[in-house]
Amino acid sequence: MPSITIEHIAYVQIWLLDFSGFFCSFVANMDRKTFFENELLRCADVVSRGGVIAYPTDTVWGIGCDSSDSGSVEKVFAIKRRSDAKALISLVADEEMLEAVVGPLSAEIRELVRSDRPTTVIFEHPRGLAPEMLAADGSAAIRMTREPFSQQLCRRLGRPLVSTSANVSGEPTPARFSDISGEILDAVDYVAGYGRDEAEPHAPSRIVKIAAGGELVFIRK
Repeated sequence: MPSITIEHIAYVQIWLLDFSGFFCSFVANMDRKTFFENELLRCADVVSRGGVIAYPTDTVWGIGCDSSDSGSVEKVFAIKRRSDAKALISLVADEEMLEAVVGPLSAEIRELVRSDRPTTVIFEHPRGLAPEMLAADGSAAIRMTREPFSQQLCRRLGRPLVSTSANVSGEPTPARFSDISGEILDAVDYVAGYGRDEAEPHAPSRIVKIAAGGELVFIRK
């Protein structure tokens, strides 16, 4: 029987350390994925039952609900203490969902919504949104999100999701989760667990309006 040397023992120890590191990393990744999926399910369930959530978006943390549900939208206005004369933004998951609401996209609009910078576009006469989501002229503000959580949440719901900053109207927009007031967190039906530890501050999107004749007017750059 071959003898076991110190070198053999050291080799085994190194192998065990490497395997332990790989296994811990694998478990951590699985835990993150499971956590992400569980939070998606919880948020989708609350929204589908007419509830209001606080959740991370491609810009600042938002207050959200089903954009097609008038009762839910009215709850958001009440939480923000905001006049329903000021229309809210909707998020969509992809171009297919966007076109289902606003119709075919021009090449110019397609380029805008594909931009790396979050861009909210004000479209004329969208379909399928609650009346409370529309401005006085019948237009609505919609943004295609590529942030993983909000994008997957829209896909789970299969329809646009309200996205308005998580603050009382007139107060500063929170740049990160830790800036959101207790009043807002207590008022919503569920606060997403995902994204709370994001330290990087975020800013609102740019806003573009499609004017008469298809001209693009930048309201916020």
